[in-house]
Amino acid sequence: MGKITTVEGYIEKHEKFAEALTQLRQIMRSTAMEETLKWGAPVYTVDGKNTVGLGAFKNHFGIWFFNGVFLKDEKNVLEQAQEKTKALRQMRFTKLADIDANLVLAYVKEAIENQKLGKQLKPEKKGRTVEVPELLKAALKQEKNLLQSFNALTPGKQREYCDYITSAKREATKHSRLDKIKPLILQGCGLYDKYKNC
Repeated sequence: MGKITTVEGYIEKHEKFAEALTQLRQIMRSTAMEETLKWGAPVYTVDGKNTVGLGAFKNHFGIWFFNGVFLKDEKNVLEQAQEKTKALRQMRFTKLADIDANLVLAYVKEAIENQKLGKQLKPEKKGRTVEVPELLKAALKQEKNLLQSFNALTPGKQREYCDYITSAKREATKHSRLDKIKPLILQGCGLYDKYKNC
């Protein structure tokens, strides 16, 4: 079978769990969620936001709650997909008889409500802090307009300048690099923006 382009095609491909996936699909479609196909699998959205997904594997199938971390899970039926997935939770099944339609619908309704409330786990920013070398620090302290221009740069551009000075081995090279970058900083350019006609 080629690329899956429909939910029906996805269910057909996973014939071992076809009846169970069809039942889960009916539960999803009984709500106001919109049915789509993303990453080759059924995904149900609220206001364009991924809310619930269906998935089938070799020995199990299940429901993915994209922001499942916010579900109360009073019945303790949700699992964390992987350690690195912070928000995603899944409800796993191995056979059709495992599905409690009322329980599934209750969890799905809660997920829909959470989505409407905007509950979402924001990814952590992993940006490095900018370590300003002493030579540049001294220049910034002496020249207020240089400091203002440097602070107006993005952290990435600030890092470029700091790395440029730090990577010089000789003190004389560090000083000549500082002289070279001052006009660029004052223009609000990044170190490599000169190649972009800053």
